[in-house]
Amino acid sequence: MNSSADRLACRIRVMREDDLTQYKQLRDAMLAGFEEAFTSDAETERSRTADSYRNRLGMAAGGHNLFTLTAWLGERMVGAISAEFDPRAKVRHVAHIVGMMVLPELQGLGLGRALLAQALEMLEGEPVLEQVTLSVSAGHAAAVALYARCGFRRYGRLENALKLPDGRYVDKDLMCRPLRVPGATP
Repeated sequence: MNSSADRLACRIRVMREDDLTQYKQLRDAMLAGFEEAFTSDAETERSRTADSYRNRLGMAAGGHNLFTLTAWLGERMVGAISAEFDPRAKVRHVAHIVGMMVLPELQGLGLGRALLAQALEMLEGEPVLEQVTLSVSAGHAAAVALYARCGFRRYGRLENALKLPDGRYVDKDLMCRPLRVPGATP
């Protein structure tokens, strides 16, 4: 990929335990700055410890998180994306992208696309997975366009999905993308 993200000399890698403090700092900043973009609220999440995000390290850490990818400029975490799944037999073929975030000063430079592309490549390597879903605030045109360019299609909209502290509502677009033909083996 010859994108602005490449020219930034940005590294993308799976989150490690020693990244949890920076992950919490990034998440807290993004939740506070973009309340309409995230289902979690800044006030509640601010009270969490960095260690409480340990379940985002992957299946071995417990929970349903497959992985969290982090983007780095030097020693600074500047973006992240997580993938989850539900291990119940009837739905374990579906993964979910959650917590996509890129610092505001780096948005529009290809970093989000690079994170998403790496996440999709990793999900395609999981033999049980057939599709991936996500939800995105309907008014966030740049994010909706990014997901569409990466093969996601809107299959619905949840009206009034979020109720913000000031009483405003935000709709969420529900999007999905196939990872492989249903029932096919990789």
